[in-house]
Amino acid sequence: MSAQKKRNFKIEAFKHRVELDPNYAERTWRVLEHAIHEIYNHNASGLSFEELYRNAYNMVLHKYGEKLYSGLVNTMTGHLKEIARSIEAAQGGFFLEELNVKWGDHNKALQMIRDILMYMDRTFVPSNHKTPVHELGLNLWRDNIIHSSKIQTRLLDMLLDLIHRERTGEVINRGLMRNITKMLMDLGSSVYQEDFEKPFLGVSASFYSVESQQLIECCDCGEYLRKAERRLNEEIERVSHYLDVKSEVKITSVVEGEMIANHMQRLVHMENSGLVSMLVDDKYEDLSRMYNLFRRVPDGLSTIKDVMTSHLRETGKQLVSDPEKLKDPVDFVQHLLDEKDKYDKIIRKAFNNDKTFQNALNSSFEYFINLNNRSPEFISLYVDDKLRKGLKGVSEEDVEVVLDKVMMLFRYLQEKDVFEKYYKQHLAKRLLSGKSVSDDTERSMIVKLKTECGYQFTSKLEGMFTDMKTSIDTMQGFYSSQYSEIGDGPTLAVQVLTTGSWPTQPSAPCNLPAEILVICEKFRTFYLGTHTGRRLTWQTNMGTADIKATFGKGQKHELNVSTYQMCILMLYNSTDQLTYREIEQATEIPPSDLKRCLQSLACVKGKNVLRKEPMSKDIAEDDAFYFNDKFMSKFFKVKIGTVAAQKESEPEKQETRQRVEEDRKPQIEAAIVRIMKSRRVLDHNTIVTEVTSQLQSRFLPNPVIIKKRIESLIEREFLERDKADRKLYRYLA
Repeated sequence: MSAQKKRNFKIEAFKHRVELDPNYAERTWRVLEHAIHEIYNHNASGLSFEELYRNAYNMVLHKYGEKLYSGLVNTMTGHLKEIARSIEAAQGGFFLEELNVKWGDHNKALQMIRDILMYMDRTFVPSNHKTPVHELGLNLWRDNIIHSSKIQTRLLDMLLDLIHRERTGEVINRGLMRNITKMLMDLGSSVYQEDFEKPFLGVSASFYSVESQQLIECCDCGEYLRKAERRLNEEIERVSHYLDVKSEVKITSVVEGEMIANHMQRLVHMENSGLVSMLVDDKYEDLSRMYNLFRRVPDGLSTIKDVMTSHLRETGKQLVSDPEKLKDPVDFVQHLLDEKDKYDKIIRKAFNNDKTFQNALNSSFEYFINLNNRSPEFISLYVDDKLRKGLKGVSEEDVEVVLDKVMMLFRYLQEKDVFEKYYKQHLAKRLLSGKSVSDDTERSMIVKLKTECGYQFTSKLEGMFTDMKTSIDTMQGFYSSQYSEIGDGPTLAVQVLTTGSWPTQPSAPCNLPAEILVICEKFRTFYLGTHTGRRLTWQTNMGTADIKATFGKGQKHELNVSTYQMCILMLYNSTDQLTYREIEQATEIPPSDLKRCLQSLACVKGKNVLRKEPMSKDIAEDDAFYFNDKFMSKFFKVKIGTVAAQKESEPEKQETRQRVEEDRKPQIEAAIVRIMKSRRVLDHNTIVTEVTSQLQSRFLPNPVIIKKRIESLIEREFLERDKADRKLYRYLA
């Protein structure tokens, strides 16, 4: 089928000539002109709009559109000039009201005129590129009224004056203001902007510049910010009531610039009330206000962050270097945790949990915690204190909270391997003395460390728990065997510790009492009989003993003492008095430990089972010690602790540091080999960077040590220097 040809239909006027009255156009225009006059004079009720529409229609149809259009322009212009004179004549406050009334009248008249001339609007106007009737009416109003020399300046001055009066606390007619600004918007965005908005923003900037200067001289920071916030809210409210919605961004930007951006530095550093003062006094409301205002201006939040960071670093530095605070490690760490809690709360409540501030807080803590090289030891001591007794009677949830807080500090440590060394020592003491608050809590802490640092970090700690469990089974086996036939002799409880897992230090064995040696030998024979290829070394510095003692008047007590203290006390079964040198000779206990043991046996009130002469706190080599017959205690069981060296002494600290450095060497070498194996050829600086990156989760390796380890690997032929470029290293398979 062939498609039918599409036809275009066109309606045309009659072809035959229509004779027109030569005065038709003039006569018809007079009718329409009269109607326009009547509309402007509020006499439109007597007009026939249908007839007027037809007349306008016919004029356009008979090609008199131009006459109709130009007549409309002239007639409206004439009326608007009269209106302008009427508005100009209005006095004072009546000026705006008159303008508003006349604007309303003009809009109504324009609506009626547009209805009458609808045909012209639809046909003649587009085809001749003329301005539509409604728009024409607005343009004529703009040119004859708003831009009239006697109205334009007066209108602007009056609007700005009203806004100024409102800013200074007067109540103004907001409805009238809304109508006038709406009129300017209706006349086109350029009219609103040029005739009102630009001058308004300029005057506002001057107003807030002067006000901010006055306020900053007489207000403290908190009060200034409250007033700035109030001004900002007032401007936002003003826009919602009678300005163009697009003006909000511009006017708020003016207020922010004049009241905040121009005074930022002065506000944050204001003495006794600035940012530092707010942080110190936990002024959450003021801090929140500062955050919300400063975030509106460029570099506002970075200004707050920088001041907070420098204050934090300064106070943190003072805390970690204060000799008074360093006397008590537990108190020291508690101070750190309190400081962390304080700033966490500020960031949560005042800074909207802003990630930038959280990062600044973390970097500050990391900075000052690592200024003190004893931080790893102190954090471990804090955990030790909590897991010994500090968490007794505390709910599981609260225990988790404390451990999580400690883990937060742990993350900041650069020398995590040093923490591990101390933690292992402290855990060992807790497990061996049965002082741990609960196994579950201990394991929870280890799980947290494992999550943070991986299996390698905690494998030895987990091994310690395994040894404790195995030791219970071993002792059951020993006592059910023939070796345990000991009659009335002492009973023995042995914990067998795997050398690699426990922080055992080679300690000089002391001379155990004969009664104890017998059963120790029986246990050795039993253990080596059931386990081949093992070696047992007694760690007498780590054990405890319960001994029964009889004092004057037959008073009996059970004393809980260390193995060293037991060795000393057993000497008094055969004598009442011994000198320091005799005790040292008989027991061969290392001098530092011996002095601590004697101090706790003779110098602690209520625990003094020995009597020292001369009586003083310090132990001298020529002191004499007597069995204290007059010892009394209301308790049957008396626990005599060793005078604790809670913090390490300087030599012990050096020794621990040395052991840590030794342990680091193989780790650094392993990292170098791993990197070189995958990269084959690398220059020195890249190796240092990559080794640091791999090991920083445990410690920050010193570049000098890395260089030494590279030299060592070259000597052992794992690596070689490139023959052409001495800075390059090659991996040797």
